[in-house]
Amino acid sequence: MSITNNINYYQDDKDTVTAVKTIGIIGNSTKENAADCAVELARWLEARDIGVLFEQEIADVTGNPGVERYELAKRSDLLVVFGGDGTLIGAARYAAENEVPIVGINLGGFGFMTVVGLSEMYETMERIISGDYTVSERMMLDARIAGEYYTALNDVVISRGSQSRMIYMETYVDKQYLTTYKADGLIIATPTGSTAYSLSTGGPIVFPEMNSIIITPICPHTLTNRPIMISQDATIDVLLLSVEKKASVTVDGQVLKILRTGETVSVRKSDRSVNLVNSPFHDYLDILRTKLGWGG
Repeated sequence: MSITNNINYYQDDKDTVTAVKTIGIIGNSTKENAADCAVELARWLEARDIGVLFEQEIADVTGNPGVERYELAKRSDLLVVFGGDGTLIGAARYAAENEVPIVGINLGGFGFMTVVGLSEMYETMERIISGDYTVSERMMLDARIAGEYYTALNDVVISRGSQSRMIYMETYVDKQYLTTYKADGLIIATPTGSTAYSLSTGGPIVFPEMNSIIITPICPHTLTNRPIMISQDATIDVLLLSVEKKASVTVDGQVLKILRTGETVSVRKSDRSVNLVNSPFHDYLDILRTKLGWGG
């Protein structure tokens, strides 16, 4: 279910209503037109008396003053991301921590979260600043890896890394034994992540707001090991029992940690979530048909 959110006005207390004043812009500087698009949007917003902050990476390319991502999210009422899903995922943790919604502008490529095309950008922004838009609240995962904590929007992936042999993963759900996977790895994904790596390994497509957790084995040795969906309230513990000394763990494909034999990865639903601004032109089913090339 999508929820309506008025970005132009929010209630500070019972007697005060404050207009949104600042939008933060993040861009993938390796994308050919990201810098130009960011500058053009900034001018468009400033002409409408909306303040603009540039994230440091895109600021360095455009020649504008910039701020680091955490500070950007803290000082902004909305984040606009130019790039693909990877760029948006990198910003999602900061947005969730500061409860700031994100709109993703797709600069080409394959994106399930950057759903607004360049040709739709200005009309979409016009609707956003007038309060005519909806957001999709996406659950996140908290992962404890070797005593350190990380947050994922898409998935936590345990894999054999560069090893040529499969790894053994003793897996528990709420402290109850599930199975010992003998496989190349294991994906623990959110519904948002169901259309990412999990999908390519045979996992199900799950509607983003369903709030469940997906466990998908990667090339399991036991062919009856199939993807399963469990409650959003469950905790998954994966103990590495491998003939090799270590495996790798990635969080949203952006954080890489080493997992050694005898160590455990614990994953549960995060207390934080991120609000993604929906496209006013495409619903989720339309996005699925387009991105996956389904016939109409």
